[in-house]
Amino acid sequence: MTSTDSADSAAQKAPAKAPAKDPWDLPDVSGLVVGVLGGTGPQGKGLAYRLAKAGQKVVVGSRAAERAEAAAEEIGYGVEGADNAETARRSDVVIVAVPWDGHAKTLESLRAELAGKLVVDCVNPLGFDKKGAYALKPEEGSAAEQAAALLPDSRVAAAFHHLSAVLLQDPEVDEIDTDVMVLGEARADVEIVQALAGRIAGMRGVFAGRLRNAHQVESLVANLISVNRRYKAHAGLRVTDV
Repeated sequence: MTSTDSADSAAQKAPAKAPAKDPWDLPDVSGLVVGVLGGTGPQGKGLAYRLAKAGQKVVVGSRAAERAEAAAEEIGYGVEGADNAETARRSDVVIVAVPWDGHAKTLESLRAELAGKLVVDCVNPLGFDKKGAYALKPEEGSAAEQAAALLPDSRVAAAFHHLSAVLLQDPEVDEIDTDVMVLGEARADVEIVQALAGRIAGMRGVFAGRLRNAHQVESLVANLISVNRRYKAHAGLRVTDV
């Protein structure tokens, strides 16, 4: 047998290479229950409203169940309210939309309830002074990385950082023209979050790297605040050519 024959024989025996996965082939997430920690605040309430309006089952959480239940009634669309621990237990995916100064304490207290869950952090560590907003850098590198460190038994992703709470909550706004940067360690988890973002009219979830890249995504909110103040806007982001 010649060397050419050997090469041809080896090529015939080699398994066919699987076609590349379409990055926009995302899973059906319509049956997942989404919990929102901090669901009584502007960002959390706005996300809960948009997801529920799109047909997602949503539970909003708060330290006090009564506050969460009142917020849920205000949102409508079948949203339910519970305390943070019950919200975490009842949900498949949990969005963290709490204030930065309560971020670590909240997650530490829910470590058991969040075990095995997909946790999506959308918290932006920011400071404010007379010059405006500026980014803070947590010891772990970012809010998302802090969440991953505090929740070793959870799968942590990061997304929904750059959304205007005003637009999210405005029932007169039918579509929100923006992309959602999604970061995470496991492709399957990232794609779930991308699919959730895509359920909101006008939005699209775009993979933006692993959690080690979360700091600059979180920090960009400080720039958007400056944009909004100068132009009296509710700015979002679009990624071109994808």
